[in-house]
Amino acid sequence: MTSPHHANQRPSGWLRIGIPALLVLIWLAAGSIGGPYFGKVDEVSSNDRSSFLPESADATQVNERLADFLGGDSIPAVVVVTGDGELTDDDIADVQTLADDIAEVEGVQEDVSPPIPSDDGEAVQIFVPIDASGEVGPIVDEIRSLVAEDLPSGLEGWVTGPAGFTADLVEGFLGIDGLLLGVALLAVFLILVIVYRSPLLPVLVLLTSMFALCAALLTVWWLAYAGIVVLNGQVQGILFILVIGAATDYALLYVARFRESIATGISRWDAALSAWRGAFEPILASGGTVIAGLLCLLLSDLATNRALGPIASIGIVFSMLSALTFLPALLALCGRAAFWPFIPKEPIAMIPDDLTQPVKGLWPRQARFVARYARIVWIACTIVLLAGAVGITQLKADGVPTSDLVLGSSEARDGQEVLAEHFPAGSGSPVYVIVPEQDLADTVAVLDESDGIESVSVASEDSPTGQTQVVIENGEPVFTVVGPPGTPAPEPTVSDGDVLVIGTLTDAADSVAAEDTVRELRAELDETLGAGTAIVGGETATDIDTNDTSTRDRTVIIPVILAVILVILMLLLRSLLAPVLLIGTVILSFATALGVSALVFNEVFGFPGADPAVPLYGFVFLVALGVDYNIFLMSRVREESLVHGTRPGILRGLVATGGVITSAGLVLAATFAALGVIPILFLVQIAFIVAFGVLLDTFIVRSLLVPALSYDIGKAIWWPSKLWRRDAGAAPGRNSASNARARPDTPAAAAPAAQSGGAAAHDEPLPVDIDPELVAGDGHPLTREEYRRTLEP
Repeated sequence: MTSPHHANQRPSGWLRIGIPALLVLIWLAAGSIGGPYFGKVDEVSSNDRSSFLPESADATQVNERLADFLGGDSIPAVVVVTGDGELTDDDIADVQTLADDIAEVEGVQEDVSPPIPSDDGEAVQIFVPIDASGEVGPIVDEIRSLVAEDLPSGLEGWVTGPAGFTADLVEGFLGIDGLLLGVALLAVFLILVIVYRSPLLPVLVLLTSMFALCAALLTVWWLAYAGIVVLNGQVQGILFILVIGAATDYALLYVARFRESIATGISRWDAALSAWRGAFEPILASGGTVIAGLLCLLLSDLATNRALGPIASIGIVFSMLSALTFLPALLALCGRAAFWPFIPKEPIAMIPDDLTQPVKGLWPRQARFVARYARIVWIACTIVLLAGAVGITQLKADGVPTSDLVLGSSEARDGQEVLAEHFPAGSGSPVYVIVPEQDLADTVAVLDESDGIESVSVASEDSPTGQTQVVIENGEPVFTVVGPPGTPAPEPTVSDGDVLVIGTLTDAADSVAAEDTVRELRAELDETLGAGTAIVGGETATDIDTNDTSTRDRTVIIPVILAVILVILMLLLRSLLAPVLLIGTVILSFATALGVSALVFNEVFGFPGADPAVPLYGFVFLVALGVDYNIFLMSRVREESLVHGTRPGILRGLVATGGVITSAGLVLAATFAALGVIPILFLVQIAFIVAFGVLLDTFIVRSLLVPALSYDIGKAIWWPSKLWRRDAGAAPGRNSASNARARPDTPAAAAPAAQSGGAAAHDEPLPVDIDPELVAGDGHPLTREEYRRTLEP
């Protein structure tokens, strides 16, 4: 007879239907509201370079003040036109007509330059200022259409410059709403169908992911609309993939628990509740760990990195909520039918305590293999991973040219190559230097002496083009007069006592040579004028500051993430040794993934390099998501160890979680691999690193290395918790077959549970004859959950 302490408080029938139905309706409402926002992302998303700028950098400060000197906030586009040879007067006239038509395009600011011929006479260029507050991509597309339509046969034109590259970047992100989402969902669906061999369950899991994404997108959209976060294509793509992958992983963990419970024969309501109790802690701990790692990105000085932290964290929050509310409600309503036609009728096969007995199934066999050769297994895995990590020395993550950001064809890249053949390669992307008016002469002198600067001018409202060339004569600046004889010399525009000096680069603005020039200019100006007197900006300076900031972020954020995750693991596992070892395996796995990726990028794909943020993003996702699987595994291991002892608990935990971790790993790898369909170098590299790293975690680290290392160490893995001091497997008979009837996940335990209303596994009383300590002071048998708490520190 069960004591009142354990009396089942089973809800009435209408509540068992009403609660799940209400949860489903709430999520349907969230999905119906958030779904339409997929088509409205462009209203709050921006892919221009300003969303990537480090806020504290010199280039950012210059960019914010350019409008004070140039008369408007604009992004320059350069139209370059060539012919079969030297251009004729008629050709120049045709290009002038083109320039006039371009000036009429909405979004193009005044002062479109006339055609400027090259020294060899074989090309002309037109400088087109585009309103930075408008949609740069569509404006450039319209200009490109005019170039194709207006130029006669024999002339060919390209639109390049900063605006051209921005337009190509926008075009690269165009498939992020439809193509990326479709590929990711299709990949997940196929994997789930293969794993569960059911037509309904994959749909329920995908609904869990999609409704989580709808709710997350709705929240993020309004935050971006309010200007609280920066949303661009890069962050948007990662949000989509992260939510689909994480929500599916959490859903699979819950499904695994639900399947275990439903196989014992209990009702669908009790199975849903039992599964919720078993999945709640690991899902919460896993999601909390990912969120903690992502929020460390707030330490970044790059706006796009800082935005990714809270935006992705919002996605993880809704992933957890969906997996813990929407999916349980769906399964509580569907019950066993969710697994049709292969409805589970037997509990998951477990490995016997006597390892000499025969076992059935992949994971029991692997568990026995790990137990027999634990030391050999973890040493061999470590050697293999270390060998792969050697490739990390070949990783070229010091930045890539802007022209290489878009994979495949790029008109801006082609135009820049043509421009470099006939003009100074840095045309259209000059160096901007803001200095006090009294330091103008010294600043011009420094730029004149630089081999990397072709010409020097100063911003001037008096000049028709908005700037005038300047030279130094007898120590004083002399400005070039444009106009008929008698025209007064233009004066530089002064803002807050400062002037803007403009230097045309000899080399392409995104080249290593141009970066060297800008770094040398900064050093020379600091030495000549005093540190901080001159502020150097422009496209090249922006690239430098972005790369330098990314490198700094890597150095600062990675150790912080490791420390935060280590603390979380310590709190979860109530141990010091286990979390340290788990963090070590995660670091080793990440190093291997990065090393192999470096070799693939260099030798197979032939990539020109990688952005400095690539290792940071790879680390954030691989470590945070890799720890997910550690949590799934070790939380179950600890649960089993509380009753069966450490080494049997490790084997039982491996068998119980092997299938779900493998399925989750395949799903997560597939979703991140889907990023590869977006032709942006950064996303393709992140896709490969994370997908490969997750597979490495799934099949080697979590399936072999961690179980084998933990098994070899034994109960000391829990040091210094009570579980270490009291090995649950030490009591005679506790792991014997005679006690199998007490296990709530066996058929023998299922019948009384069902008869009493389906008590959850954690509420099943343990047999009194195992240990006198399993009886409380008032005489009632302890439940597994109560017994677990007696071992907690």
